[in-house]
Amino acid sequence: MFNKLRNRFLILNLVIISFMMLLAFSAIYTITYQNVSNDISMELHRVSDFNRKNDNKFGQPKRDGNPPLQQNGDPSANPMQERSISFTLQTDRQWNITQTDSRFEGGDDFYKQAIAKVKSRSAAEGRFTLAGDHWAYLVQINANGYSVVILDVTARQNILKNLVYTFLAVGFAMLIIIYFTSRFFANRSIQPVREAFNKQKQFIADASHELKTPLAVINTNADVLLANDDDTIRNQSKWLHHIKSETERMKTLTNDLLYLTEMDDAKTGMIHANFNLSEAVEGVLLTMEAVVFEKELSLDYEIEPNLTVRGNMEQIKQVAMILLDNAIKYTPPKGSINLTLRKRHNDVQLMVANTGDGIPPEHLGRIFDRFYRADPSRSRKHGGYGLGLAIAKSIVEQHKGKISAKSVVGERTTFYVQLP
Repeated sequence: MFNKLRNRFLILNLVIISFMMLLAFSAIYTITYQNVSNDISMELHRVSDFNRKNDNKFGQPKRDGNPPLQQNGDPSANPMQERSISFTLQTDRQWNITQTDSRFEGGDDFYKQAIAKVKSRSAAEGRFTLAGDHWAYLVQINANGYSVVILDVTARQNILKNLVYTFLAVGFAMLIIIYFTSRFFANRSIQPVREAFNKQKQFIADASHELKTPLAVINTNADVLLANDDDTIRNQSKWLHHIKSETERMKTLTNDLLYLTEMDDAKTGMIHANFNLSEAVEGVLLTMEAVVFEKELSLDYEIEPNLTVRGNMEQIKQVAMILLDNAIKYTPPKGSINLTLRKRHNDVQLMVANTGDGIPPEHLGRIFDRFYRADPSRSRKHGGYGLGLAIAKSIVEQHKGKISAKSVVGERTTFYVQLP
């Protein structure tokens, strides 16, 4: 599915970029072609005007291919400096050549072929190909017939042809570069979507698995009750208690799932206010002291007084409760728990550490994922679903804080919460 999505993105991207490049190249070529055409037309008219002025001033043009002389006899004083090979042919009304003014020796056959090319075209100005070269012409009518100015434009045509080849080469190279660049960024863009999709699938699978166990217990106990339908409720109370217990577990699970969903969907819906974090954490400690005593654990804490943060007090208390509850569950008898709350730079840091088996390094980066448990069997024994740390992370992030964990296997695990 993701490969198809990536390929569609690549194809769409290449089509759009190809279309834009084609428009850009077409615009550049059109502008260049118009400039070249205008330049050719202007040069044809300059040559024609120059020849007409010389004809009026010095008589008919000479056939020897030399330009008419100025009054001082210096050919270099010629005001018309032609940039390309050109020649002028005078013809009668039947297109028979009567006079030639040429700066190169083309030969009578060449001139006749050129006139034939011009004659075959109805336009007074145009282009033709002769002897492998490109020529432009201008026809003007005079008293004796036609005056045809012919200009070599091979170099200009080669410029246009080379421009097309350059566009094709550059365009092909750019498409290859764009393809691999787009593929790289498409893979990077799709990766978060792929991860979110996989997490969603895993989330659904894990939720279904967690719900399956209590449902199976409820179903089994219900079957036992139905099989002894003549017995009294008092005698069947054990099965009813099992059903009640599993129902409570399902209720806790669904409430946690709904809470996580609400946290994701309503990032700004919670009212935040300044509150005394020191008193809030101390209140959580008081509620957990009995559980700590019952498990024969050692609890040490150091709370800096009057630390104030902005947020939702009940949610932050829930984070402290989750971390302390985790520490109590996974600390072996006679083990110790340490809680520290202090100001660190411009933030407030809550640290909860406990002795125990610790968390292996390969699991440490995923313990805040939903339903993730480093040791599923131990977690189920303690009644956990793997949602507590996910809820804590969601709350801390909503308060623009950070939560992290460090662990030494077989020794200690420490959780850090940093709030602005």
